[in-house]
Amino acid sequence: MINTVKRISIVIAVILALGGCGSLPEQLVSSNELVVTDYGQFVSSADDSDIRLGGVIDTVTNLVDRTRIEVVNLPIDSQGKPDIDREPDGRFIAYVDGFIDPITYQRGRLLSVVGKKQGREKAKIGEFEGEFPVINVYGQYLWRVEERLIINRSHGAFSSCWGYYCDDFYYGPTQGHIIKEVK
Repeated sequence: MINTVKRISIVIAVILALGGCGSLPEQLVSSNELVVTDYGQFVSSADDSDIRLGGVIDTVTNLVDRTRIEVVNLPIDSQGKPDIDREPDGRFIAYVDGFIDPITYQRGRLLSVVGKKQGREKAKIGEFEGEFPVINVYGQYLWRVEERLIINRSHGAFSSCWGYYCDDFYYGPTQGHIIKEVK
């Protein structure tokens, strides 16, 4: 009886843990199971291939009936999130039907898109002119970066709660670090 209760509680714990894992946002889901998510494969893939990429927005230009977004590619994970700890790897141009507000989709924001590859297009970055691959987007997701501050306070091996709210009244330098997460 006790073993059965333990097994059931372990199964429930595993289900809850897996349910808490992130998944691909609905906007980035493709009906095609074979979606290219690697920039190198994207560049060499055939037109009309399904593509899911992400990166940092460089420029947004609203045209008559669609919007042109230049994106600096960052590798994405299985949830479609751009990896801000990796170096950028190339650029691509994304065309989205309709109007995109350049204030919302401003330079430096993280964006992931899913769509069909549609050849290449000449573009200039400063004085440099190059050809960049194009995606006709049918789904996009704008990410936000959240920062958390972790403060490292070492009170020593023999310290207990001494000061007002256990802070030891220590006003000297404190070390910590900032953790950035894409959400």
